[in-house]
Amino acid sequence: MKRFALLASAALIGLSALPALAQSPSTLRIGLQEDPDVLDPHKARTFVGRIVFKGLCDKLLDITPELKIVPRLATEWSFSDDGLTLTMKLRSDAKFHDGEAFDAAAAKANLERAMTLPDSLRKSELASIESISVVDPTTIAMKLKRPDATLLAQLTDRAGMMLSPKSLGADIGAQPVCSGPYQFVERVQNDRIVLDKFKGHWEAANYHFDRVIYRAIPDTTVRLANLRAGELDMLERLAPTDVKSAQGDKTLKVASMPNLGYQGITINTNHTDAANQPMGKDKRVRQALSLSIDRKVLSQVVFEGLYAPIIQPFPPTSTFVDAKLPVPERDVAKAKALLKEAGQSKVSVELFVTNNPVDAQLGQVIQAMAQEVGIDIQIRSTEFASQLRDQQQGKFQMSRIGWSGRIDPDGNIHQFVTTKGNQNDGRYSNAEVDKLLDEARTIYDVAERKKRYDAAQKILTDELPIVYLYNQTVFFALRSNIEGFVINPDGMIRLAGLKRS
Repeated sequence: MKRFALLASAALIGLSALPALAQSPSTLRIGLQEDPDVLDPHKARTFVGRIVFKGLCDKLLDITPELKIVPRLATEWSFSDDGLTLTMKLRSDAKFHDGEAFDAAAAKANLERAMTLPDSLRKSELASIESISVVDPTTIAMKLKRPDATLLAQLTDRAGMMLSPKSLGADIGAQPVCSGPYQFVERVQNDRIVLDKFKGHWEAANYHFDRVIYRAIPDTTVRLANLRAGELDMLERLAPTDVKSAQGDKTLKVASMPNLGYQGITINTNHTDAANQPMGKDKRVRQALSLSIDRKVLSQVVFEGLYAPIIQPFPPTSTFVDAKLPVPERDVAKAKALLKEAGQSKVSVELFVTNNPVDAQLGQVIQAMAQEVGIDIQIRSTEFASQLRDQQQGKFQMSRIGWSGRIDPDGNIHQFVTTKGNQNDGRYSNAEVDKLLDEARTIYDVAERKKRYDAAQKILTDELPIVYLYNQTVFFALRSNIEGFVINPDGMIRLAGLKRS
């Protein structure tokens, strides 16, 4: 209790230093579990960064809670009969935060930047586009190299976010100029991101707060303490261990929904010297690790049994889950036999985790389970941005990380396990997996697509470049006077309609 009070006091003191406007009734204060990475949608990859982008950067398309694709900056769209041209009509009343008009030329500039920027993480998402042409000021046409069943879904997220072409430069991630309902004011690393309402937004009347402040508070206990004290209005990812307590608090309300993604362990199989150790080199060692983990117990101990165990990258309710690949029971004897077969009596390996209490506990439980089969895990903990940077650079052996998920199955698998995938941090490579997942992108028939995903999953479940662990239910906690929050399985906080009663 003493530690709790000290941590909570420290966090509350930190908030008191914010400008007076930050405490006014027209300010919405949101607690994030991590500090976002770069605020450039073409380079970014964090979950919390996507939450900030929801207020900052409009997209061509969006999704509903029912996972239907709906208009945003694009008002209508159609594919040609051969599926090789996507034509989009665009809004004529949208502006960027610098006053410049959003038009077809701006959309073309953004999509081409996402496709060609050397360090863009959107390249594989837009790989089917051969060229983009401006038909007229409010119409663009994308000529495709091949049919692409995933493209519309890609444009509902960062690949479809629009930056002002005049602002594109070296410092755009530090001073983003978008076209969303809120515009960038300031960022204090590992503390806060401040946005002010953009009065020139085409939908400004539906946004009721003058300012939004996103606070990075990794400690779940401190984040909840700030909410209860009224220093935050809402928070994302309420810890499962706090759900019952928060539900019983009359000053708060809790909303939840299983998300679209996965949480797991990414393994460095072929990226830098870190891959040249037993876990990276031999699939049997990875199989032993997977069999050492009791996913049901993991959920019970760390998450109050609220997270569903998985071994595939799709949520349990997805059409694309292969029923022939059920979650296996823990098998210590088989895991030991696999290590012996691999010529290993004991394996030492480092596991990267984020420095928050939940991930720390998760790492410790996995460590204890693996120890019983002869896998000695050393835990390395750091703040999330550093973990992500090192992971991208291949400076890891195993990393405990997840993905918030996308409405199309391609978004949960292709870029993580194909040879040229932009987020394939472990550099896993298998020509057959590449072929199957590339083919799946071109097929619109669900049953035919599923055949490719099933075949790829059979290989991936054997080779295990990623050890999938659980599907996360996302819990949001809000002050009881915050109205209009609509929960969505993508885990994003949509600011439209939110108000304080």
